[in-house]
Amino acid sequence: MKETINSHEDLLEMLDSLLREPTDFWNEFYANREKKIPFFVDKPDENLVGFFENNDVNSGKVLELGCGPGRNAIYCAEKGCTVDAIDLSEQSIRWATERAKERDVNVNFIHNNIFDVQIEEGTYDIVYDSGCFHHIAPHRRKDYIDLIHKALKPGGYYAITCFVQGGELGGSDISDWEVYRLRSLNGGLGFTEDKLRAIFSDFEELEIRRMKDMNQTEKTFGISALWTALFRKK
Repeated sequence: MKETINSHEDLLEMLDSLLREPTDFWNEFYANREKKIPFFVDKPDENLVGFFENNDVNSGKVLELGCGPGRNAIYCAEKGCTVDAIDLSEQSIRWATERAKERDVNVNFIHNNIFDVQIEEGTYDIVYDSGCFHHIAPHRRKDYIDLIHKALKPGGYYAITCFVQGGELGGSDISDWEVYRLRSLNGGLGFTEDKLRAIFSDFEELEIRRMKDMNQTEKTFGISALWTALFRKK
């Protein structure tokens, strides 16, 4: 029966409908490629580049969650990785596909919700998320963490960039409960170092720091209003 909650999944979908920006929102967001959005630049995150250059991670199979216009997925492919990259927006996947073709690299871009993609257990050496996690509602957080655990091989790496709480890009400081009182993520949830450490406590922490500010002339993207962190599956 429509709008009847008979299972835990029905409950999650009901909460999703109250909070999550619809697909049309993200399609419109990526439709105008000339907007002054910081991460629309065609260069990879400074932390991701550092992980490879410092041999913190090596080439392997990569899953990117919320790939946007594909800049980090393309970089991983250029480093010799096999890359699957997921995004909810058809517009962002189209843009990312065009960029990959221009760079003559192969990335498997997937237009889907990250929670609806079927992933074989222990497939990936690296799971990367640049800007997806802070749009994940609290009721989906356990599913998100379970997805990372399932996707990674033992000893695999999970890396993230996300909003600093109260940072210049947003980073709402509301509590998890307040999300449901307001029926909004207020543009994206912000986190503290302690919050990130607690949320990902099942993983081995390798690094949590502010992203480095990078100017327009440099070859990587970075802004200190974002956290960057690297964890390893135990």
